[in-house]
Amino acid sequence: MLTAFARAFKTPDLRKKLLFTLGIIVLFRLGAHIPVPGVNYKNVQICIDSAKEGGGGLFSLVNMFSGGALLQITIFALGIMPYITASIILQLLTVVIPRLEALKKEGQSGTAKITQYTRYLTVALAILQGTGLVATANSGALFQGCAESVRSQIVPDKSVFTTAVMVITMTAGTAMVMWLGELITDRGIGNGMSILMFISIAAGFPASLWAIKDGGKMADGWIEFGIVILVGFAMVALVVFVEQAQRRIPVQYAKRMIGRKSYGGTSTYIPLKVNQAGVIPVIFASSLLYIPALIVQFSGSTAPWAQWIQTNLTKGDHPYYIVTYFLLIVFFAFFYVAISFNPEEVADNMKKYGGFIPGIRAGRPTAEYLSYVLNRITWPGSLYLGLIALVPTMALAGFGASQDFPFGGTSILIIVGVGLETVKQIESQLQQRNYEGFLR
Repeated sequence: MLTAFARAFKTPDLRKKLLFTLGIIVLFRLGAHIPVPGVNYKNVQICIDSAKEGGGGLFSLVNMFSGGALLQITIFALGIMPYITASIILQLLTVVIPRLEALKKEGQSGTAKITQYTRYLTVALAILQGTGLVATANSGALFQGCAESVRSQIVPDKSVFTTAVMVITMTAGTAMVMWLGELITDRGIGNGMSILMFISIAAGFPASLWAIKDGGKMADGWIEFGIVILVGFAMVALVVFVEQAQRRIPVQYAKRMIGRKSYGGTSTYIPLKVNQAGVIPVIFASSLLYIPALIVQFSGSTAPWAQWIQTNLTKGDHPYYIVTYFLLIVFFAFFYVAISFNPEEVADNMKKYGGFIPGIRAGRPTAEYLSYVLNRITWPGSLYLGLIALVPTMALAGFGASQDFPFGGTSILIIVGVGLETVKQIESQLQQRNYEGFLR
């Protein structure tokens, strides 16, 4: 990987793209430290320090995706999350709404329209989430472990004008993050949104690792620090192995004579990844588990159901939380694979172009075979996702790591996935410019 980056910097065109990407990343991280107008920055820092001492809070996952900008209430506080949510919603609606499905089949023009709809939905979600964040900060519920006198003064002026300015600023920040991501995609290296998400998560690694070292008891914390590093390397190796694993279904295309030319007669394969759903089931499951806790927090209810949720579904090391989280991940893995891969469509396309799987008849038998194979490989993929996502919980129970454990399942899956795709893109562009055949 390092060799690929070194060779890329020696190529003028790729060097410009890499430097452009690095420049956008610097701007993105700069915006993550500029406070929103109307926020008392000193009180925010006091509450963040007290939250670190008390462990991860309810917003720890969203804060991780924003690179720590959410709890600091900066102009990029919402980060890339509204865009991710909008993209997932549009992807799900494409299966349900025939108009969106027709746009998807139109090709580039249809994809451009869906992208525009995603941008509009991102802005709408940013307004909604920004309003929720400001309301939470105004009520003092953003930092539960902080002193009442401090957290109630995070936003000293609670007027409608100040609230509107804060929401507009955070919405504009989200629109700018979306624009920066698209700039990286068009003029830089890799997928812009994925790169920004990668940077947001990686930005919290040093502080989280050092917090484990400071909180350790064996050899001044260095033994715990070393164990975490070893666990991290093992997890990265496991994730790389599973993410690259795939079931290759052979496909043979029959020869066709058109005029005097012969077409087809080639052999290829359909690659079905073991983890076909990626990190989306983990995000879905985490988001769904946050909803009951948010309802209790905003309602302020002390009813038995609210107390049960507070006891069983807010702490990551509780057995009910662990079992529910694991089952949701498995369910969403199957659900997302079912809506993102259509065996009947693949079988029809193969039949249209004269392709067939050896030993399987074209048409419906091919679709049934693909569905059977997909279900078989989704089981280990979903179980793998569930186990990887539970690593922070095991770490929490093992030696008191915080909820935003640096080598948690979601963060490792995203970082390794984005890193692999970015390096593949760099290597493919290097091969286009410096292809070496058998003649040198």
